[in-house]
Amino acid sequence: MRSQHQVILSIGSNQGNRLENVKNCVALIHNKIGTVIKVSKIYETPSWGFDSDAFYNCALVLHTFSSPHKILKEALKIEKEIGRIRNEERGYQSRIIDIDLIAFNEEVIDSEKLQVPHPLMQNRKFVLLPVQDLHLDWKHPILKKTISELIEVCTDDSKCVVAHSLENPLRDIKLEQFNYVALEGNIGAGKTTLATKIAEDFNAKTVLERFADNPFLPKFYQDQNRYAFPLEMSFLADRYQQLSDDLAQFDLFKDFIVADYHIFKSLIFAKITLADDEYRLYRNLFDIVYREMPKPDLYIYLYQNSERLLQNIKKRGRSYEQKIPADYLDKINSGYLDYIKSQTDLNVLIIDVSDKDFVKNQEDYLFVLEEIRKKIAG
Repeated sequence: MRSQHQVILSIGSNQGNRLENVKNCVALIHNKIGTVIKVSKIYETPSWGFDSDAFYNCALVLHTFSSPHKILKEALKIEKEIGRIRNEERGYQSRIIDIDLIAFNEEVIDSEKLQVPHPLMQNRKFVLLPVQDLHLDWKHPILKKTISELIEVCTDDSKCVVAHSLENPLRDIKLEQFNYVALEGNIGAGKTTLATKIAEDFNAKTVLERFADNPFLPKFYQDQNRYAFPLEMSFLADRYQQLSDDLAQFDLFKDFIVADYHIFKSLIFAKITLADDEYRLYRNLFDIVYREMPKPDLYIYLYQNSERLLQNIKKRGRSYEQKIPADYLDKINSGYLDYIKSQTDLNVLIIDVSDKDFVKNQEDYLFVLEEIRKKIAG
């Protein structure tokens, strides 16, 4: 599962209502480009390189799957939406809003339209001081210095004064109040992708199912009758071992645990795949295991219709999954929903993501986060 990019942006404004311009800009970046994880304080700083009104400057770090050139393209659209009109005059100018791409991970990019890290960042306190507020483990890939080290040697003597504080866009989604969050869903629903993304955005430890290591899985899709029981037994043993180990190991540097499964899925799949006598034996073993397992503080079920699931399965291209029939997915969905209805003491949230793509569309991801926020608040 690929990780998101860590991107540092610098924002400035010295025309109109500077505070509202910056706030609006942060919100638009969060809604359209990527998840804003941290925001610095706003500094009032004199214009740099020309005589004009003082600027409000801040920095933010965001997570995104987008390329640096796509981020730049979207940033220019946001500048235009807020009201910036670019002209052909050379040199520094006053502007209602300005977005600079300061860093993209720790990569070095030198193209006609984009240079990263920003080639002048080390000379500008109005960039360095806000970035320092973000408390990032980041080192300049060319100069080999941290932000604190760059500030120490910076020759800019401009007076930069804290003017305002900004609120983090994720402030109301208090997932850290939970110890254990389980994301569930049918085959191809996106639960692993979402669990990984949430873990990166909210500083959580991931517990991801090790299905790729199961030798019975490809065989099961070729001959279900023969391999259903050993498959389900091996999954149950592995899930029990993994959850027992990972949930027992507290990570001082993480706020909570997010898993892309809950062990009860073992029984849901077993009921569909096993013959009656095999299922009765399996159920006896499962009940013993289940009593020992901690239950999630929040159980999120990602619902997708079977048509969309089949599209996702085809797109991710695992050869052994390509012949999964729609009626098999329908049975799994029904099994999950029946389980959810029977769990009166489980904190359950069902989110219909049938028409959502929370990897390619930032607004779809924010829709999921808003559903979680409402559940927590309710």
